[in-house]
Amino acid sequence: MPRAAVTAFVGLGANLGDARQSVQQALIDLAHLPHSELLAASRLYRSAPVAAAGPDFVNAVAELRTSLSAPALLDALQALEHAAGRQRPYPNAPRTLDLDLLLYGEARIDSARLTVPHPRWCQRAFVLRPLAELAPQRVSAVLLRAVADQACEPIAQTPEHVP
Repeated sequence: MPRAAVTAFVGLGANLGDARQSVQQALIDLAHLPHSELLAASRLYRSAPVAAAGPDFVNAVAELRTSLSAPALLDALQALEHAAGRQRPYPNAPRTLDLDLLLYGEARIDSARLTVPHPRWCQRAFVLRPLAELAPQRVSAVLLRAVADQACEPIAQTPEHVP
């Protein structure tokens, strides 16, 4: 029996190589995930690294409708990261592509591999600002005020070939 589709939100980020192109390509790749549909993507944002070193990040948030389970979606996201050359030499290392499963429907998951909602989603301007574009009901003014001091500014509209 097919799994019922859920709405999931994925955070995208990159700060190595052509970060803007990496995030834009990842949005295209998300649109081609099996059993999934890319519903919308936020504008691109520039943000300073949080608890990390390296150049500024390019970030976005994507909204997917998927019938993949949360672990299967995580596997697909990690495969896209790997294809983009993602390496994990140490925690918070600069990266060619970072794809985080932020929200998966209303699910609460706490396993060794996956925590949903993402444990720091509500503490990061680079998640909250683009997420507020797509799902304002999920991002309160209180949450946005709490990250107002974090550098995060829009740099581009959603690419034309992405919803």
